[in-house]
Amino acid sequence: MTSKKHLAITLIVFILLAALYRALPGREPGFAPHLAMALFAGAMIRDKKWAFAFPIASMIISDVIIQLMYISGLGSMQGFYEGQFVNYALFAVLTAIGFLVRKVNVLNVALHSVTISVIFYLLSNFFVWMGGGGFGRPKTFDGLIMCYVDAFPFFRASLYATLIFSAILFGGWALFVRNKKTPAAA
Repeated sequence: MTSKKHLAITLIVFILLAALYRALPGREPGFAPHLAMALFAGAMIRDKKWAFAFPIASMIISDVIIQLMYISGLGSMQGFYEGQFVNYALFAVLTAIGFLVRKVNVLNVALHSVTISVIFYLLSNFFVWMGGGGFGRPKTFDGLIMCYVDAFPFFRASLYATLIFSAILFGGWALFVRNKKTPAAA
């Protein structure tokens, strides 16, 4: 099997595993690999259309699973809801931020992981507040701050998840590349 084919299969498996993980009942809200997937895709996948597809495809698959669980009474959260498109657009923005990672090293990956976590937290909750979602906070500055406070537990979980899954993705990639360059032992 060619290394391109091996990589494509690995990415497809990761998309499916990440989707299934995100749809797990009882998973800590906000703790999912998708922000790290967006950063990784932007930084590492040369073909930009596939870079955008990597995290968004996994999000869509998990949203379908979550919606099916909701419809069948196995879950309390809807997979599709008003404003869903905003999340997909935000993931496209986060993937584009990954394009800015020029040198992949531990410090840059950690800094960009924190950056995209903060950006997603600020923008997604701004749109929740604007759309009257969440707890329907008033359209005032104080209401916006209340919305951010409401979402802080999700932010904390999302930040930890992004750092952990970025380490897994970028570290796994580094091992893959190193093993590809090292001849197999006889």
